[in-house]
Amino acid sequence: MDRTEFLKGYEQEIAYQKHMLENIGRWFQVAFLLATVSLVLLYYFHSHLWMKLLFGLFLILGVLGMTLLGQVIYRGRKNLLKVQLDLEKKLAQ
Repeated sequence: MDRTEFLKGYEQEIAYQKHMLENIGRWFQVAFLLATVSLVLLYYFHSHLWMKLLFGLFLILGVLGMTLLGQVIYRGRKNLLKVQLDLEKKLAQ
């Protein structure tokens, strides 16, 4: 494997990981929207028990989704940084 193939492989990996982080960020926005809309609907329709339960469930799912996806984004950024630092280290050799 020559240097250009090596660099191209790393560039593709970095671009792919950035793209996946963007996708996860979009899903985080969807979870945030679900939690926010559920909270608003829970506030306005609090008099009906079944609506309380439904919107409460959606609120919990949205918050859990945000928590999970936030952790995934955090670890994904750490991993991306490790790949970039590894590339710099190998280029310095």
